[in-house]
Amino acid sequence: MDQKRYEYKPGRVSVVTPVYNGETHLSKMLDSVLNQTYPDMEMILVDDGSEDETVRAAQSYCERFAAKGYEYRIIQAEHKNASAAINHGLEYVSGEYLIWPDSDDFLESESVRRRVEFLQQHPEYECVRSLSYYFNAETGARGERADEQRGDLKKLDLFWDILESKTFVCCGCYMLRAQAFFEVYPERRIPEYDVGQNFQMLLPFMYRHKCPTIEEELYGVAVREGSHSRTALTQAQEEKKYRDYEKLLDDITENCGITDRESRERILCWKARRRYKIALKYGRKKAAVRALVWLHKCGGFSVSEALKEIIWVCFVNGWVEENLYPIYQKIVGRK
Repeated sequence: MDQKRYEYKPGRVSVVTPVYNGETHLSKMLDSVLNQTYPDMEMILVDDGSEDETVRAAQSYCERFAAKGYEYRIIQAEHKNASAAINHGLEYVSGEYLIWPDSDDFLESESVRRRVEFLQQHPEYECVRSLSYYFNAETGARGERADEQRGDLKKLDLFWDILESKTFVCCGCYMLRAQAFFEVYPERRIPEYDVGQNFQMLLPFMYRHKCPTIEEELYGVAVREGSHSRTALTQAQEEKKYRDYEKLLDDITENCGITDRESRERILCWKARRRYKIALKYGRKKAAVRALVWLHKCGGFSVSEALKEIIWVCFVNGWVEENLYPIYQKIVGRK
C-alpha cells in the first residue's frame, strides 16, 4: 500500500460508511455530508457487494463532492459484512478525526463542526460523542422509539456502560481522533464478525480513553422496516450471532489486556445473561439453568436468587407441574 495514505491531514474529518443494497436510502446520508458546515472532509464509501444500483447511485454524487471541495472515494468489495467493509475503508483514512455513520442515517449540518470544535478546545480528550434522535425513514417524522438508553451523560468512562447496554453505541454520534484509534488497531483492521462494527470500533477505544458527551441531538437514526438490524433471524442465525458476539468480546478482552479477576467475572456475567436470555426465548431448559448457575458463580446471582429464578422460569414456561405452584409462592412470595 502507498505509505502516503497513512499521513494525517490536520483538521480533516474522515467519514467511513459501509453500504449494502442502499440504492433507495443512500442519498439522504450523502446529502447530509454535503450539507456540513465544516470545510475539510473526505467521504469514503464502501459498497459491500450490493446487488442493486447502490454503486450507480453513489457515482452520481462525484461532481457534487468535487464542487464542495470534499474528497470522495467509492470502494467496491465482495459481500461479507459491515465490519469487513469498514476495514476496506480504514486503510484510506487520512483525516485527523474519524466518524463512521450508517448509510441510511443523517448528520445534522452542524454535527461535524460542533464535535471538531469540542476536540480542538479540549486536547485532553481523544474522542467525543453527541446525542441522536430517531426518525421514520419513510415520513421523516421524529418520535420513533429509541432502541438504546442514553445513560449518565456526565460519565466519561464508557467501556462497561457500552458493553452492558447502559448507554448508546449509535455509530454516527462518536468522533475519534484517528491517530489514537490506529494506535488501538495498528494494522487498520478491526475484528471481522457478522455482528456489525460498533463494538469493535468503540470498546477497545473506550477502555483506553474517556469520552465526554455534547448534549445536542446532532445525528438522526433512520427507523425502517427491512433494514439489516431489524431483519428477523432464524433460531440458528440468532444463536450463531450470540456466539459471534462472545468470540468478539474475547478478541476485545485480549486487545485491551484485561486480566484482573473482577473484570473477567463481569465479562463472564455478560455472556451468561445473554445465554440465559436466548435459552429462555427458544425454550432450552437445560441451557437456561446452566446459564443461571454460571451467573451465580461469577457473582451475578446469589444462591437464593438463582434458585428463585430457576423455579420461576420453570413455572412460567410450563416446565414443572401446575400443582406445585402454591409451594413455589410460599418459597419466593412471587405472584
